Amino acid sequence: MALSPLVRFGTSTWTYEGWKGEVYKQNYPKGRFKQDCLGEYARYEHEGEPLFRTVGFDFSFYGPPTVKQLAHYASLLPEGFDACAKVWEEITIPEFPPGLRYRSKAGLNRRFLDADYFLDQVLPPFAEGFEAHTGPFIFEFQRTGLEPGTFLPKLDVFLKRLPTRYRYAIEVRNPAVLDQEYRQILEAHGVSHVYNHLYGMPTLAQQHEKLGQRFTASFILLRLLTPRDKKYHEAVKAYEPYDKLVRPLPDMRDATVRLVTQAVAEHRRAYVLVNNRSEGHAPGTVKALHKMLSHPAAVAHAV
Repeated sequence: MALSPLVRFGTSTWTYEGWKGEVYKQNYPKGRFKQDCLGEYARYEHEGEPLFRTVGFDFSFYGPPTVKQLAHYASLLPEGFDACAKVWEEITIPEFPPGLRYRSKAGLNRRFLDADYFLDQVLPPFAEGFEAHTGPFIFEFQRTGLEPGTFLPKLDVFLKRLPTRYRYAIEVRNPAVLDQEYRQILEAHGVSHVYNHLYGMPTLAQQHEKLGQRFTASFILLRLLTPRDKKYHEAVKAYEPYDKLVRPLPDMRDATVRLVTQAVAEHRRAYVLVNNRSEGHAPGTVKALHKMLSHPAAVAHAV
């Protein structure tokens, strides 16, 4: 059984030296690997077809990419390949914590959920240099400053301002946000929840239960980030250099298959982004999920 064309597997980012010899076999000029290997990533085949049909742009969380940068990436990608870009944290962090990273910014963020700032600063480079490959934008909201009573009304107002020709997905890391009001807001605007497998969050299945086991958009998006019992830095220490599977997570895989199977049955596109820190080797995790979803018995069992 062939994998449904609605399913798009990818990784959180793609520039890992540990994948050389498997995903990456070309020789790149000095200093060009990170800039140019996306083309090889997008054409890497597994069982006779491209394994990756999407990718996560994590770097855009730290600042909007330039038109030139996005145009270069677009030149490397085949037709029909989407990238899921994180939105600049300037828009998604309610308050900047003290410390070296934010320096003088520490304190309340006046750009939090500022739709004009998104329209002026984040969207234009994608519209100009990456239109054909722009997949869902991911708004990642951290745990602090995200009390549902104040956050959800602001989110509703923000989403009303966004142009509907693009797709959007909301990732929250405060479980208290996952309630009926949150689902109704996403549904009203055709925006997806990001099902995140992450330390401190409910399981993927529990997140779906909190949303009434209903999807809220024409697509779904999953991010398999870390084991639920390991913080990010602990997973980094345990799994580097990300060249092999270290600790498979059967429950995570089974829940992913169930969500994707439901989405495909409802004719929704399913984006699945896998981080190296989930099991140690994102390409290996993707291959395992690909096998599960391509096997009729696995799909029947998942339903």
